[in-house]
Amino acid sequence: MPAQDDPADERPQRGIQSIEVGGQVLRAMAHTGQPMALKDLAREADMPAAKIHPYLVSFARIGLMEQDPESGRYFLGPLALQLGLISLKQANPVQAAAAELPGLAQRIGHTVAIAVWGSRGATIVRLEESPAPIHVNMRQGTVFSLAGTATGRLFAAYRDAREIKALLDDERRRQKSHPAPAIANVPPARAVPAWREFERELVEVREHGLARSDGETLPGVNAIAAPVFDHEAQVVLAVTAIGPASIFDLAWRGAIAREVRACAGRISRRIGGTVDG
Repeated sequence: MPAQDDPADERPQRGIQSIEVGGQVLRAMAHTGQPMALKDLAREADMPAAKIHPYLVSFARIGLMEQDPESGRYFLGPLALQLGLISLKQANPVQAAAAELPGLAQRIGHTVAIAVWGSRGATIVRLEESPAPIHVNMRQGTVFSLAGTATGRLFAAYRDAREIKALLDDERRRQKSHPAPAIANVPPARAVPAWREFERELVEVREHGLARSDGETLPGVNAIAAPVFDHEAQVVLAVTAIGPASIFDLAWRGAIAREVRACAGRISRRIGGTVDG
């Protein structure tokens, strides 16, 4: 006889309320990112100072917090530092990002991908197909063009200019030596721009914190990409949405841009990074 699910498994698990209250104090400290006076910490945590103080005493005893003897301000202690370093070592950007892809694809109705910077440039490592019947033909391992895709420009905007200039020159040489064949009723691929023109495009990417592509590589296919930053403010991933131009909103502040940016921000925070680098 098959085992039946235990209804108790669906009930919320019992926790320890005092630990959760203490967590509010720690979150308040982490949110401000600087030493705080008791009254300021109480305001940030939305709790009475008298209620917070015993938690601070206990946190200090175990090394989660310390108090400056001169200013009286509280700051995170050595145990908090150790926990943070361990968390950074355990953080897996690709794993954290992959967990976000199905929900993002459902919300925007388009194919979404995450890409890393590999030896050949920006490379897809995970892909979530659009829930709609219209799909964009992409696959894991695809290397994005540096100058002709949103993902390529996104990485280029945040990497060393000398490295990117050399790659741009190489992409230009390859385009000249292996031109794409002409196809009836399909506009030719965009020529790889000169460095100064490309620099202006990268400035735009940094200003918006996003990169976008309007059918440059594949006519009729649009894309928007957002950066994921690590704890050193380096871009480690790109979150990219890809879809048919006829139904894909390319506006900088449009619904797709907001969702992709928010997703990248959640991943950044999950791996200990900043939202905007």
